[in-house]
Amino acid sequence: MNYFELFKFPPAFDIDTALLAERYRELQRAVHPDKFAHDTEQQKLLSVQRTAQVNDGYQTLKDPIRRAEHLLSLRGIDLSHETTTVKDTAFLLQQMEWREALEDVRHLAAPQDTIDALYESFADYRAQITQRLTQLLNSASQEEGLLAADQVRKLKFMAKLQDELTRVEDALLD
Repeated sequence: MNYFELFKFPPAFDIDTALLAERYRELQRAVHPDKFAHDTEQQKLLSVQRTAQVNDGYQTLKDPIRRAEHLLSLRGIDLSHETTTVKDTAFLLQQMEWREALEDVRHLAAPQDTIDALYESFADYRAQITQRLTQLLNSASQEEGLLAADQVRKLKFMAKLQDELTRVEDALLD
């Protein structure tokens, strides 16, 4: 299913998330199972299925990583069950530095400055990746699509790293 069509958006990485939320509420009102409480079982089932599609579509389009994956899947590039790793040497070296810093944070007497610096570093790098991803997704070229897939892989790694940093910070605060 093309969630961009469902929400009446052109297939693009940059979308108006406020408008997305508004269209989500409109679609939810239109397909909500309560509206079909007195209809046939088939209509009720169809309503439940449409509600699930609307919910999944909204979750997909509001999340930048899932939105990019969806755009790529519409181009025939499926990242959902892949195990391909990023081969960008500079990114791999940066990854190692971040992992070492994360490990070191656990042993610092006053880790907050390092934690803050890591959050900032992650945000800066994520912004660079997102900018590049946006450029690549604006192209219709298959080659650019494959390059965009690498940017998505990097964003997925960054999201995991961000989650790990949050867990480390929470553990240190407890």
